Amino acid sequence: MDQLEDYLEENKHLPDFPSAVEVEKDGLALGETERLLTIKVEELTLYILELKKEIDTLREEIKD
Repeated sequence: MDQLEDYLEENKHLPDFPSAVEVEKDGLALGETERLLTIKVEELTLYILELKKEIDTLREEIKD
């Protein structure tokens, strides 16, 4: 996640996605964008599940 944060800070857009300048210049390929969004949704779902496990572990530690 740190690498992603660094990338976003530097490039102002998600990896693999075109920048606003590129979209303005070349347009937006809807099929490719939908494919990329599906990949990002899957990645975010996995990340949320990881966070849930971490939260559950921390809650158990607090109980003890």
